[in-house]
Amino acid sequence: MLVVTSEKIEGKKIIETLGLVKGNTVRAKWIGKDILAALRNIVGGELREYTEMLNDAREESIHRMVKNAEKLGADAVISARFMTSQTMSGAAELLAYGTAVKLG
Repeated sequence: MLVVTSEKIEGKKIIETLGLVKGNTVRAKWIGKDILAALRNIVGGELREYTEMLNDAREESIHRMVKNAEKLGADAVISARFMTSQTMSGAAELLAYGTAVKLG
């Protein structure tokens, strides 16, 4: 499945727009990693525990969006975007969304 952020795919013709597809996940780190991140926040530096959490969430949300597109019979997802929101302290939702299309 081709996933792009652009509205079209160079060299391909979009023959049908199938609609909005999305995938999301809500992630939280366990208390041990929260403590490490809090200590790192005091002394400065990258909060690797949260970087890892968001990378995992991004991959899972893309995977779920692609599965949604496959159910519609799509060949690609165009105009792919991400959105994040904090659902509670230490937990975040990551949403991937785009437009499922058939290519000719």
